[in-house]
Amino acid sequence: MNETTPAAVDRVPAPRNSTAASRDGALRPATGSQPALTQRLAELLQRQGVLAVLLTVVITASFVYPTFATLDNARGVTVQASFLAVVALGMTMVIITGGIDLSVGSVFALGGVLAAWASQWGILPALLVPLVMCGAIGLLNGFLIARAGMAPFIVTLATLLAARGMLLAFTDEGATTYLVPKGSAFAELGQGSVWGFGYPILIALVLFGGGGLLLQRTSFGQTLFAVGGSSDAATLMGLPVARTKVLVHMLSGLLAGLAGALNAARLSSGVTIVGVGMELDAISAVVIGGTLLIGGAGSISGTLWGVLLLAVIQNLINQIGSLNSSYQSVVSGGFLIVVVVAQRYLARSRRTT
Repeated sequence: MNETTPAAVDRVPAPRNSTAASRDGALRPATGSQPALTQRLAELLQRQGVLAVLLTVVITASFVYPTFATLDNARGVTVQASFLAVVALGMTMVIITGGIDLSVGSVFALGGVLAAWASQWGILPALLVPLVMCGAIGLLNGFLIARAGMAPFIVTLATLLAARGMLLAFTDEGATTYLVPKGSAFAELGQGSVWGFGYPILIALVLFGGGGLLLQRTSFGQTLFAVGGSSDAATLMGLPVARTKVLVHMLSGLLAGLAGALNAARLSSGVTIVGVGMELDAISAVVIGGTLLIGGAGSISGTLWGVLLLAVIQNLINQIGSLNSSYQSVVSGGFLIVVVVAQRYLARSRRTT
């Protein structure tokens, strides 16, 4: 018997200059390692390009503005960025699945007011009340999107308005401001620090570490990428698509509520006007960090660099002094356009290699 087994055929190396079958079945000449190198470079730029931009901006600003490269300024930048970072963490997972969550800004504000109101009974109610309410809003988002088949944009836009309405009703149209008791454990959570860095920073770093492990080292994380790549294919693979979408939206609501509670602890009150437009900042940070809006690709570390880049831009505008805060939106929008165009170019380069 001289038949060649399939296993033996698989072990025979293909000639270096032979033709190779592409995904569509056409025979094309193999081009060696150059396409693989181009693809790896495109993937690296998509994942870590924002880090290179961030380092360039930080190094340049350190030479131009002497007050920028100080420890006090670094603490201020990172504390302000920590609240957006927690919100953007949940947004990252939602966008990876191919969804969007426009409600996080209003949920953030609602969580802060509820936390300040509940803080009179201690730190535990101050954390549990906003988490339960904001998690329920996220759960409602996920149920309507995954089970009822409604569009994420419409659902989360509706809960954005609903959460802001609940906030105004709870505070008598903003006339009532709930204060956090001075010297309480909850106030210490927002204002205390370790080695000069506030607890919100440490909490955000812990959450990002856990989020990175969840995304890269668990089956749930791999399911997020599969659902974002193709919900139909994920369903055929037997993956729990609907349950996954419900869970990520609930997680987004929980993180937005937690960020609002931490912000209330830091400000010692439940401010009703915060969070306006925060959903757009979160989406910008996620996309600038390399996560594709169409879903299926993204990273937790990229989101962190995106948040820090936006915070550094805001700080530089404050350093200049002659520019008002509205210029931050202009610069952030410019960065977002550049990143989206670059992502399309990189994705096209990866498809052609």
